[in-house]
Amino acid sequence: MIRSLPLAVLTQDNMKPNVLHMIDSFEQGGSERQALQLVRQLHESGRSGVRLACLQNKGSLRREADRLGLGEIPEYPLTSFYDRNFVRQLRRLARFLKENEIDAIHTHDFYTNIFGMTAAALARVRARVAYKGETDGFRTSAQKRLERGAFRLAHRVVANSDAVRSQLIREGLPAEKVVRHYNGLDLKRVAVQSGATRNDILEMLALPERRLVTIVANLQHPVKDHPTFLRAAARVCAEVPDVAFVIAGEGKLREGLRELAAQMGLEREVFFIGRCEKVAELLSVSDVCALSSTAEGFSNAILEYMAAARPVVVTDVGGAREAVIEGETGYIVSARDDRQMAERMIELLRDPERAREMGKRGSSIVEEKFSCERHLTNTLGLYSELLGRKSNADVNEKVGPTALGVPTPVGSSCQNPER
Repeated sequence: MIRSLPLAVLTQDNMKPNVLHMIDSFEQGGSERQALQLVRQLHESGRSGVRLACLQNKGSLRREADRLGLGEIPEYPLTSFYDRNFVRQLRRLARFLKENEIDAIHTHDFYTNIFGMTAAALARVRARVAYKGETDGFRTSAQKRLERGAFRLAHRVVANSDAVRSQLIREGLPAEKVVRHYNGLDLKRVAVQSGATRNDILEMLALPERRLVTIVANLQHPVKDHPTFLRAAARVCAEVPDVAFVIAGEGKLREGLRELAAQMGLEREVFFIGRCEKVAELLSVSDVCALSSTAEGFSNAILEYMAAARPVVVTDVGGAREAVIEGETGYIVSARDDRQMAERMIELLRDPERAREMGKRGSSIVEEKFSCERHLTNTLGLYSELLGRKSNADVNEKVGPTALGVPTPVGSSCQNPER
């Protein structure tokens, strides 16, 4: 158990430590939202000096970051982990870390883990915290080897579920290096503005007056397995009248999924609403919420569903069982099993009273176990432990691309499809 110590007494000069958080971009991804939420809480707590950096200065969350008033947000654009630009950007970041006297760096996804841990080791940053929010299904073997090299340069790796932590340990990370911190949810995100009626919200979102089954997940990565959700939808439509299915999210798979829905005869039953800025309102008019992924770390969507008091039907992947209590807050089904998923959806649609009770139970669990305040406390405790040590001699300080092991192209997008 990490004791939470006053951060003000941890640095050698008894000043507040300076912490740099590094994210891939400002797109509306789960890891980006989680990171910005934590940055905001740390900044408001006054327990540390907080800075923010990114690899790609794009996305709608940039406005939210600017409102925090953290000063310049430097960008370190990458094209590969094994070219001259990578070395140039490493030197830029290492120089920034030294010039701004950064005491701790905290990265939040695959790309920033590799880049940030390498630069921080070069700069001899005293506390280096990496993050893992994925199980199998997202990364190639070469990418996983690269990330393990970055983890060797970290002092701690934060896993967002016991499932992710167990996988990291199986893959060779020392158990004492990996800590589990559940994602925290700001309950304001699922709070509907007072005065809005169901009809008002349906009209605003261009949705029909029917019972709604909703999935919130990006359409960028096949691991979200929307085809299983659509096959389940077809089965439900054959049994339950006046039901519609809502797919909230955007990405390159959208048009293909539209075509699949049309082939199934679901053009009038499935609504693709794109990126939803009104998540609270959408969930408030949803009767059942679903997750069809074949792999996850710990789904932010599940927490949002439960916090909004919605019953859930989710696949048995990642940390789903750490959030959902089978038969009490919803149902857990096998991945790719559209028949089982449909059966559970039908049960909830046919028994709205039980569905409401499950939703209420889920909401109370989120408040007790997955609050953003708890996440903040865990993070402050981790910084306290690391910055309170006299040395970081337990970390192998061999750095640079060679230490990471395998060259690999970054590609056009560094977005982590965690949601």
